[in-house]
Amino acid sequence: MTATLPTVGAAGAHGAPPRVPVSTYRLQLGPDLTFDDAAREVPYLASLGATHLYLSPVLQAAPGSTHGYDVVDHSRVSDELGGREGLERLAASARAAGLGIVLDVVPNHMAVPTPAWHNRALWSVLEDGADSPYARWFDVDWSAGEGAVLMPVLGARLGDVLAAGEIAVDEVEVPGSPEPRRVLRYYDHVFPVRAGTEDLPLTELVERQHYRLAYWRVGDEELNYRRFFDVGSLVAVRVEDEEVFDATHALVLGLVTDGTVDGLRIDHPDGLADPAQYLQRLADRTDGAWVVVEKILAGEEQVPPDWATVGTTGYDVAWRLQQLFVDPGGRSGLDAVMTRLTGAAPGGLGALVEEAKREVVTGPLYAEVHRLTDLAAAVCHDDPRLRDHTWRGLHQCLRELLVAFDRYRAYVVPGTPPRHEAVRAVEEAAERARARLDPQRAETLDVVVDLVLGREVGSAGRRREARRDELVVRFQQVCGAVTAKGVEDTAFYRWTELVSLCEVGGEPDRFSLGVHDWHAFAQRFAALTPHALTAGSTHDTKRGEDTRAALGVLSEDATGWSRLVDEVRAATAPYRGVLVDGLAENLLWQTVAGTWLPDAGAGADPADVATDGTSVAAIAPDRLVDYLRKALREAKVATSWTSPDDAYEEAVADLARRALADPAVTGAFARWSREHREELRAASLGITLVRLTAPGVADVYQGAESYAPTLVDPDNRRPVDVEALTERLARLDGGAPARTLADEKLLVTARALRLRRALADAFVGDGAGYAPVASSTPCALAFARTTPRGPRTGADADAAPVARVVTVATRLAGTVDRLGGWRDHVVALPQGTGAWVDVLTGREHPSGTVPVADLLADLPVALLVDRGDAVSAAVASTGEAHEPAGDAP
Repeated sequence: MTATLPTVGAAGAHGAPPRVPVSTYRLQLGPDLTFDDAAREVPYLASLGATHLYLSPVLQAAPGSTHGYDVVDHSRVSDELGGREGLERLAASARAAGLGIVLDVVPNHMAVPTPAWHNRALWSVLEDGADSPYARWFDVDWSAGEGAVLMPVLGARLGDVLAAGEIAVDEVEVPGSPEPRRVLRYYDHVFPVRAGTEDLPLTELVERQHYRLAYWRVGDEELNYRRFFDVGSLVAVRVEDEEVFDATHALVLGLVTDGTVDGLRIDHPDGLADPAQYLQRLADRTDGAWVVVEKILAGEEQVPPDWATVGTTGYDVAWRLQQLFVDPGGRSGLDAVMTRLTGAAPGGLGALVEEAKREVVTGPLYAEVHRLTDLAAAVCHDDPRLRDHTWRGLHQCLRELLVAFDRYRAYVVPGTPPRHEAVRAVEEAAERARARLDPQRAETLDVVVDLVLGREVGSAGRRREARRDELVVRFQQVCGAVTAKGVEDTAFYRWTELVSLCEVGGEPDRFSLGVHDWHAFAQRFAALTPHALTAGSTHDTKRGEDTRAALGVLSEDATGWSRLVDEVRAATAPYRGVLVDGLAENLLWQTVAGTWLPDAGAGADPADVATDGTSVAAIAPDRLVDYLRKALREAKVATSWTSPDDAYEEAVADLARRALADPAVTGAFARWSREHREELRAASLGITLVRLTAPGVADVYQGAESYAPTLVDPDNRRPVDVEALTERLARLDGGAPARTLADEKLLVTARALRLRRALADAFVGDGAGYAPVASSTPCALAFARTTPRGPRTGADADAAPVARVVTVATRLAGTVDRLGGWRDHVVALPQGTGAWVDVLTGREHPSGTVPVADLLADLPVALLVDRGDAVSAAVASTGEAHEPAGDAP
């Protein structure tokens, strides 16, 4: 693919948007942000420098949905957002400003809504069972549950519910039905009545349906349809069936074909039966549109090379950037605080992950593991050479293999020899599992490994059978669910060494990343996935990028942090309830630190926080309490979603509320914030600038262009005051000084995005390159974005690339301060056609060796452009109308 430059204008880039986005701005659509609301934000977003709006899902979602990932109708654009007409109005507004649209697509699942008739396809299956024309849509095991789809929605056991008269036959208007329909009603839940059973006694009527109403706790053990992880209200869709793919994607594909949408973001492809097949179909139907996937990569894992995608949504970039600004020397001190509060964790994070995954396979995902075992047992029963491998033995081996797996899945396709990476992943997991199994299970484990890899095992020639193929696919789907629920949704909420590292797709055991590791990663990224997203915050991150940056500062003064924790613990001892455990405490204190604004209280409006510290406010207690409740339920130690401990949760909430009202506590955090303001400033601005200028397509999450610490959803979906941001950006563009860190981050974001747009060939063009820039200190990270030499430089096209943009960022500012400042450290700026201009400050610097203190005299970051690209520098600095520098790539 190639990117084409839009023409730059005063309010944004006018003309056709580039085929490959230069940058995206994520909008979380919902009741507070409809299509028309988003259209009103377009002038601001164009001025900010974004080239594409990146929309959350727009198809019709379940009633009351606040996020859109619970689709009920693929043929309709959401009425609540404004319908098809509203989307077209937004698209027209975006086009007029030269912006394109990227759309979030959810292929893996649909909602099981309340009432169920909102999902017409599912309603048909509940009414007609396996005979429904939509039966092939859903991954239902019709051989289980006596051919009835389990609906675990009851608040008590079925017998008790019937005895209490809580289930009744009712008559209601069902959309699409010409006359009222008789239904079964359980409070707000409404289900169809199977033809011919309308006049039966209630108990018999309930028994004769194509679905089985059951107590909600039954779902984890007997659910017979595939779902999204352990969420029974999200039923998986079989898009591997081409007819189902076509039916569920017709509208989205039409939006791409008619030019309304330019690119797609694919939600959770690891849940699909065959992600590679799915992506290839998308590519075929969209003529190779720009497509990114929400794929979590473990360690050095890469996106499979046969996937028709430009790369991931950026979790692999986010965690590395976070850890690039974490001081490795702080780990022992932070670990000591965690140990003091929570007790020693034998085996560290690895043991915690194993424990959590084991809880998942024996708890919320037991039904999925049971179904896998039934498949494997059926395969073995049908083959005399395998018949002596028992159900129990197979269950133990599958369970241990799932626990031992260190990534979301291996990509094995029935009938296709697996790639070396897939074989290695399974076999390495098997070796770990073997150590946990009785030696007598070794042969059974070998059989399981061969089966999940699609190998010939047992009788000769027996490989491609329906059950064997299904086992290959289903193992991978369950593997992803176990990893997601065990690691990110459980273990990462229990490990509180430095909670900012426990992020979606993160690698907290790496703790810190060095400059050379970052350069190696960035160069590999530029070579393999140069058009993938580079994300800082997403709707799924457990903490926003600014919260994580503030928490990273703890590593720069772990000793001081330890003293602060002791101080606030002593202050809160008189009212800290005995039920509050160390996990809750460590999470509480780090969360307060992460959401505290510099020179003010936590959570204050960034626009109202002056650098003189006159504004003092605390994070809203309700925000903090809501977050703690969610995090502790996810941790599943003292409370959980399925078994909430009200007394424990109230004790934690009481501590949080009283701490925020305690001057001794708030004073301690205010002092910490003042003492570490420069470290936070360097980390926040550094992470921002590096991400926006590194290889890839820069993504900005709504509101994250300004300093705004947020927590996990729904906290990160709060409305953004775009009017205030517009006014602040105009003030900065007019030459007013940045008064706050929020102003500084907005300035850095806008000028980096505008420069990307003006010099798109240096960032996403076919020849865009990345080159480390030499620095005498690892505390000054520097790199250049390059383009091939050509006519504009008067050099041969085959010569070494020419540097067009240079990024310099301070990392570990606390270390710089302790060593007495930058002293005589230097950065070797590349030779250009003239001086280098910092588009953030207007300062000029010569090529060659330049003192870091000069480069970073005003801000802890610098964004330098060759003076030969002076027009581009002006565009970045003021947003005024100019033609882009250079030729379109």
